[in-house]
Amino acid sequence: MLRIKRLYLYILQTFVPVFFMTFAICLFIILMQFLWKYVEDLVGKGLDTHVLAELFLYAALTLVPMALPLAILLASLMSFGNLGERYELLAIKAAGISLLRAMRPLIILMVLVCIGAFFFQNDIIPKINVKFRTLMISVKQKSPELDIPEGSFYSGIDNYNIYVKTKDKETGTLRDVMIYDVSKGFDNMAVIVCDSAKMKMSSNKDYLQLNLYNGQQFANFKQSGLGDRATVRNDKFVPYSRENFKEKEVIIPFDANFNRMDEASMDGTQIAKNVSQLRASVDSLTTIVDSLNINDRKVMLKYTYLSYRNNYQTDTTHVQEEKLDYSYSLDSVLNSLSPSERVSVYSEAMSRAEANKNDFMFRSISKIDTQKKIRQHNVELQRKFTLSFACLIFFFIGAPLGAIIRKGGLGMPVVVSVILFIIYYIIDNLGYKMARDGVWAVWQGVWLSSFILFPLGVFITYKAINDSALFNADAYRNYYVKLFGDRSLMTLNELFSTYDKRAKDALKVFAAFLLTSIAVTLTKGFISSTFSILQWISGILYLFLLIDIFFTRQEFYSRIKEKIEISGIILNFTIGIPFYFILYFLHKNKMKKILLSYKEQTIITNI
Repeated sequence: MLRIKRLYLYILQTFVPVFFMTFAICLFIILMQFLWKYVEDLVGKGLDTHVLAELFLYAALTLVPMALPLAILLASLMSFGNLGERYELLAIKAAGISLLRAMRPLIILMVLVCIGAFFFQNDIIPKINVKFRTLMISVKQKSPELDIPEGSFYSGIDNYNIYVKTKDKETGTLRDVMIYDVSKGFDNMAVIVCDSAKMKMSSNKDYLQLNLYNGQQFANFKQSGLGDRATVRNDKFVPYSRENFKEKEVIIPFDANFNRMDEASMDGTQIAKNVSQLRASVDSLTTIVDSLNINDRKVMLKYTYLSYRNNYQTDTTHVQEEKLDYSYSLDSVLNSLSPSERVSVYSEAMSRAEANKNDFMFRSISKIDTQKKIRQHNVELQRKFTLSFACLIFFFIGAPLGAIIRKGGLGMPVVVSVILFIIYYIIDNLGYKMARDGVWAVWQGVWLSSFILFPLGVFITYKAINDSALFNADAYRNYYVKLFGDRSLMTLNELFSTYDKRAKDALKVFAAFLLTSIAVTLTKGFISSTFSILQWISGILYLFLLIDIFFTRQEFYSRIKEKIEISGIILNFTIGIPFYFILYFLHKNKMKKILLSYKEQTIITNI
């Protein structure tokens, strides 16, 4: 019989209910976002309750990959935050049990969740995607529920505009009705005006029946049906007819039924395939691209510089290349022609070049489309695995972070979780778009968020295991003082030399930032992304050095009791960021003069 330790059982009982609660909350919030996004497509359609319930069910299942990592992060933060706030985590460590050992049952649980998330992505999500997409398209294509307003034109019916002045709610009679009929073209428009009308829908909801009373119809002869008997002599003059009626029946096509889209139309897309099907599709599409490339090479070889080769079908298998001892001088050949013949030659060459260009562009369209499909299939293939890895990363971020923060409830954990998830969501969308558009390699774009958050999870887990003061401001201040020194204990000479050294370092880092920026614009692919990371690192380091320089200069001026104005601070952090090398020399000379004068005053005072 499998026996579980009481500690492990207690940690599981603490985590699992919180996980289910946070998962339900996250899924509900994301589902509300979906509702607000598509509310215009759902309202006013007269959809049945079971259709809306089915749509929301499919939407909720498709949003599980987004809600699951956030729920794991929030649940692990709250669980270990509660354990730390109630000093239970301290008691566990006092008993000689490390944090990693206490996390062991949850690690096993997260591994099982990751495995289940992969099979959910691979086996269930493709079927749900097909059902959700087809149902959503069917909902969008459904005609809105017929509700003609008073005092304004209603254009919800194709090719018809209807104006109703007033409506009798008891009898359903429409008063002062005007109908513009453009079903046979704008040039053949008909206008119907009547005192009253009654409207009803057919039993199968395929058309509207309008019974009009006491009105007139205006139309040209073609619209009114007299075009075959009347001859129009002047094309600019179109004769119109007027029809007076006491009662008239008008049939308007209007499909008010809910027609479901066939799910078979989505079966060939990448969203409806699992891992094995995606790999098979990628292989077949790659074979198609290779065959297109081979065919394009043959066509390009055919269109050689000397076009006479196209006119002769020669067997090149037994013909050896002959060395020609003479060469053509095209300039001399063209100069021997008359001006009219030269114009003719140039025109023919331009037309052939344009024709070849259009032919190659037409051939490239199918290849570009196939390459785009390959990228889409590869992106979908990689995303089958990123969800499981993201769940594991968020657990190793949330659990140690909760042990460090030691705050439970829905306060601090919610704030930290939302900030981390927003960062993850932005990075993930950026990488997805870069991979989809072919700017980066597919694996680089899809795994970008995981590559960035994985070191963060390792770092936070390491700090939590070693009981490091990750959020202790005094610890960072002591580290800063140890690295850069304490300004309050420095003399004026030391402050000036520190300022000079930091300023020179800032100039070097700024030069590195400019060089990496130029490299990013000149390179592409993985090299460009590498230089982009170096650009961000140098830019952040440059801003950090600027802040350190500012505080060093402020300490220097405060020692000599000289006040720094707000305008000078604003100048340093606006113009001074890109042009600091100018302000550096100005401040250096000014501080040097102040230091010399201060030394002279000190010498005079001592004498």
